[in-house]
Amino acid sequence: MKTIDALLQHKIMGLVRTNDQVTGEALAQAMVNAGIRAIEITLTTPGALNIVEKLAANKDLTVGVGTVLTKKEVKASAKAGALFIVSPNTDEDVIDQTKDLKMVSMPGVATATEVGVAIKAGADILKLFPASTYGPSHLKALRDPYPGKLWCPTGGISLGTVDDWFAAGANLIGLGGPLTKGGIAKVKENVVAFMDAVSAANKVG
Repeated sequence: MKTIDALLQHKIMGLVRTNDQVTGEALAQAMVNAGIRAIEITLTTPGALNIVEKLAANKDLTVGVGTVLTKKEVKASAKAGALFIVSPNTDEDVIDQTKDLKMVSMPGVATATEVGVAIKAGADILKLFPASTYGPSHLKALRDPYPGKLWCPTGGISLGTVDDWFAAGANLIGLGGPLTKGGIAKVKENVVAFMDAVSAANKVG
């Protein structure tokens, strides 16, 4: 399955951002054990690429790298086995390098201008970030002048707003803190709750 198709199928992209590699690995594995199949490891996590390399060995997973700010980081992510690149911002050089290396590009956008720049540079999925700052109505407003694009709001999404985000046009959602809240012992409970909410939000009719 193509990377982009896998991301759209799973509808939840789990994010791991921690202060040490051991915790990062444990949280990532807890997410996988709970059913997450698309996972992003942020470069702000110590040893992030080591975690990516281990996860990428599991061909059932779609693994990407987040908080990617430079072309050098894109190359290092590709070498570690990443299939997609996520950034908090829109950087044309990062998008270009991502596409050159045949990976899926997911830059962060917040304004109509950034959306236009990202699309022109070849972005595959637009990451509305931080989602909670702007809200579902902002996503809907941005979609209108740019129809047919793929969206992944990320940052501060709660269980209570999942339905609103998909109704506004989200194709998938990025979840970090909401899945890891309460620590490793709570990951499964959190993942199941969000999977149920996403499934309900995407039921036809």
